[in-house]
Amino acid sequence: MPVKAVFWLVGLFAAAAALALLMGQNGATVTLFWPPYRVDMSFNLVLGSVLALFVLVYLALRSVAALRSLPREARRWRALQRERAVYAGLSDAMLNQLAGRYVRARSAAQSAVDHVTPLVTQGHGGTAHRQAQVLAHLVAAEAAQALQDHDKRDAHFEAALKGASEADAVTLKEAVLLRALTWAVDNNRAESAQRWLSQLPQGAARRTATLRLKLKLTRLTQDHIAGFETARLLAKHRAFSETASVSILRRLRMAAFKDCHDADQLRAVWRGMDRAEQRDPALVLAIVERLREVSAAEEPGDGSALVSARNWVEPLVDQYPLLSDALRDQFVRLMVDLLPGIDAHWLGRIETLQRAHPADAGLLFLAAETFFFQKLWGKAGVAYQQATRSLTDPALKARAWHRLAQLADQRGDTPAALAAWREAASCAMGGKAVLETI
Repeated sequence: MPVKAVFWLVGLFAAAAALALLMGQNGATVTLFWPPYRVDMSFNLVLGSVLALFVLVYLALRSVAALRSLPREARRWRALQRERAVYAGLSDAMLNQLAGRYVRARSAAQSAVDHVTPLVTQGHGGTAHRQAQVLAHLVAAEAAQALQDHDKRDAHFEAALKGASEADAVTLKEAVLLRALTWAVDNNRAESAQRWLSQLPQGAARRTATLRLKLKLTRLTQDHIAGFETARLLAKHRAFSETASVSILRRLRMAAFKDCHDADQLRAVWRGMDRAEQRDPALVLAIVERLREVSAAEEPGDGSALVSARNWVEPLVDQYPLLSDALRDQFVRLMVDLLPGIDAHWLGRIETLQRAHPADAGLLFLAAETFFFQKLWGKAGVAYQQATRSLTDPALKARAWHRLAQLADQRGDTPAALAAWREAASCAMGGKAVLETI
């Protein structure tokens, strides 16, 4: 037997003993005078009658109160039944939505809306019922979106947005706006997506879910610069794996280069790159190549683009042994275009690099070009002769023979010049667009 029950039993015995001691030997009487009558009653009877009368009056009052509260209890019971129907409908709608049964989900959500609307109108439950109403409209709108029923989706969405505004709940309104942004992005409606994104509070706009949608939106609008900044924030939030982050950021950065149409824009992008990006060979070669393309229309004599390009690409000289074959070829081709106007500093760096890799045909050709622009004709001729024997690229080989023909013309060696021209033409026939480099 529990200790609590033992104490109750002891207390009951004690109360019975006290009552027996009080009333067992009590000979007191109560006399009631009602002229010309006199009524004598024992004290015990009077006390019991008073207690019984109190109990009867109390029970009568409770019965009257219960009768008067019946309408209120009936309304409360009906509201409770509706509330249960609302949450049952919401649960059913969300389960069907997750299961891909969109028609059933929309019907269940509509049923929840029908049950919760009277509760909201009557003011029962307050914010909880308002939230349930907004959630039901959102689930119905989500199901309509999946069914491509845009009219029903917009109707439920407007109702949800109105309910969220009336409830004055920040989180609820953010949820509604975020769903609208998702639908707009999924339907490739960039203008609508921009509008919904601008209505989100600053805190909600920096959450991972919102940033993912913003990244998709930048792809729709082809705003690769904004897309890169968004992807960088997502990478900081660990939304991607480390490998995926590097790949995505590099692809967006290269796309941002293509969006630039003059050298100043490219210089601004370069200043916005961090140190790791400024030493990424693929990114450096991509931005230098884009700078060379956009600066092609600059006035003759304006070498600022060449200077910027050489400054950007210079760290790659030390990284050359670590580059892949494709990046090495791209580096050599770009450096050949950047050689006009070089100084002795670059001559020393390229010559040192070539001596460190004597078997590299591309570096040998680059060194020969450097000697040519520095008017070191003898060293250039020897390097070109060696390059023609080891180069496999038809364009570079044709250019090397072209330089040899020029050097032969300078010496007045017409037979050697003609032979070099024939070799250059022969190599040029092996690839398209080669003659443009000659």
